[in-house]
Amino acid sequence: MVLHFLVMGRVQGVGFRWFVQREATELELRGWVRNTEEGDVEIVAAGHPEDLAELRASLKRGPRGSRVDRLIEHTLEEKEARNLDSFRIEGAW
Repeated sequence: MVLHFLVMGRVQGVGFRWFVQREATELELRGWVRNTEEGDVEIVAAGHPEDLAELRASLKRGPRGSRVDRLIEHTLEEKEARNLDSFRIEGAW
C-alpha cells in the first residue's frame, strides 16, 4: 500500500521531518518526507496497511513543539512505490 500525506499547521522548524523519518524507519516503511514551499510537510510512504495506520497516528500527533491542524491523505497506485527505498528526508542539508 502506498499513501501520500500532506500535513498542515506548525510543522516546519520544529523537527517534523526528522520525527517522520524516525517513525517511518521504525515501522520499516519506504518513502520520503519533505517541506513544501507553502509551509506544509509532504510524505509518501509505502508498506503494510497496519504500519501505515501507525504512521498516520504519529502524523496527527507530531513532535513536541508542532501543531497539526489538518492531515490530507490520498492512496497512490502501487507503481508509485517502485523506486522507493529506505525512508529518507528530501531537501535536507
